[in-house]
Amino acid sequence: MGERSKSSLGIITRKSLFSLFTIASILFFLSWFFVLRSTSIDSSLFTNTNTNSNPLHVVNNGNSEPTNRNRAILNDSVEEEEAELPQKKCNTKNKAILKVYMYDLPPEFHFELLDWKAQGGSVWPDVTKNIPQYPGGLNLQHSIEYWLTLDLLASEISNIPRASSVIRVRNSTEADFIFVPFFASLSYNKFSKKTPHKKKGNDRALQDKLVDYVTNQELWKQYQGKDHFIVAHHPNSLLTARMKLWRATFILSDFGRYPPNIANVDKDVIAPYKHVIKPYVNDTSDFDTRPTLLYFQGAIYRKDCVGFWRKDDETFLANLSLRVLYDSITSFEGHSLDFLRVPSVCVHHGGFARQELFYLLKDEKDVHFTFGSVQRNGINKATQGMHASKFCLNIAGDTPSSNRLFDAIVSHCVPVIISDEIELPYEDVLDYSKFCIFVRTSDAVKEHFLINLIRSIKKDEWSRMRDRLKEVEDFFKFQYPSKEGDAVQMIWQAVARKVPAMRLRIHKSKRFSHTVTKKEQELKSIPSPRNFW
Repeated sequence: MGERSKSSLGIITRKSLFSLFTIASILFFLSWFFVLRSTSIDSSLFTNTNTNSNPLHVVNNGNSEPTNRNRAILNDSVEEEEAELPQKKCNTKNKAILKVYMYDLPPEFHFELLDWKAQGGSVWPDVTKNIPQYPGGLNLQHSIEYWLTLDLLASEISNIPRASSVIRVRNSTEADFIFVPFFASLSYNKFSKKTPHKKKGNDRALQDKLVDYVTNQELWKQYQGKDHFIVAHHPNSLLTARMKLWRATFILSDFGRYPPNIANVDKDVIAPYKHVIKPYVNDTSDFDTRPTLLYFQGAIYRKDCVGFWRKDDETFLANLSLRVLYDSITSFEGHSLDFLRVPSVCVHHGGFARQELFYLLKDEKDVHFTFGSVQRNGINKATQGMHASKFCLNIAGDTPSSNRLFDAIVSHCVPVIISDEIELPYEDVLDYSKFCIFVRTSDAVKEHFLINLIRSIKKDEWSRMRDRLKEVEDFFKFQYPSKEGDAVQMIWQAVARKVPAMRLRIHKSKRFSHTVTKKEQELKSIPSPRNFW
């Protein structure tokens, strides 16, 4: 009897312990569930209810829906976000992705450079008729500010059919960015040479006027220009003014002639060149009908890209032909120079690579590698050559980039990019590896490396890349009026994506605004040093 009582007691004890353990476990998991639920973050706190102030989402609607071919190459995340947006009729008055306030600069800074004369007190031409024409030839490759200004002016006219990525606002407090419409590249191309018996050329004089005008505006003073943007697409444009307007966002072709303090990928926007050769319309060619394997036509013996500031008049000495490399140079043509270390990107990756590749490739039977220029029907020859080629070389020259890349894109000639320091337009939303071949300069100049690499790319892979080129080519075409997915709209969207970072810089700069002393305010107004190298 005693033994049976003991065993019964043991069974009861084990059951009790098991029940207690089960109850405790359930209570433990329930307690953690309620703790986690109570500490979860309400996502609505981060929801932006103002669609106009969110520059990262493209508003798609009846007139601005990107075509399937344009959407195909964009990153998947961007495609998914855009696909969820409702389709509505385009209304540029309240559905624009970006709101821009544009200064009414005197005509001498923009369309007067195209020999347009203001009439009736307006500083702008009537963009519904008689639009001033931009000079042709190589001038066109840097005409970005012209197309952006036209598009912004057209945004105020309801009967001009155009895409709706941007709208001009008249109230600066409504603007995401403030635009300074100076035709800097055109000014450089027209006036960069000094007039005899003048201390400085007309381009420098115009830049000085611009700096004086802009920096005296209350809008500039408010945030020291952090919410402004300026186009300076030609590498030598805005040469002196850039050192005083550097807080603004620049729209550039690359950073080859800018110190990182003045221009960088975080602050500024890279825009494509306007292609110079004719696009390949109704292209029915394929791998077998393009006889040339690899194509390059241009300057082979490049000037080494070295920049200096003269102490006497700050004239930039660019493109000096230096066959010997120096770490620093103290004088040139009798002028005393500020200290400067030669940028390796200009010296090695430019002239050196082109020359080496010329000697490596010149005897390959299906490779076209020759000197060429716009003279003697050069543009038509380049058009025919690129349209008949499978691959087109884009090698760094005086600067990391050139219009040759964009000529290749509209020719459906797969670009081979040999430029280690190149920055590409819209690369945050566009994967260039799907339609370009990238080769490090150090590899490209190895004997047989480049030609073996190109020959290893067979018909199927080339055809996939060529098809991608056809999908993205509209992203690099400038036109007026602009259309959804063209270069003008893509640049505006790239500017819109800079808005959050710009606002962050402004907000951080205001942290100690309540405790800033008068002396500290005076220090803020001290101009930047001339040479950031």
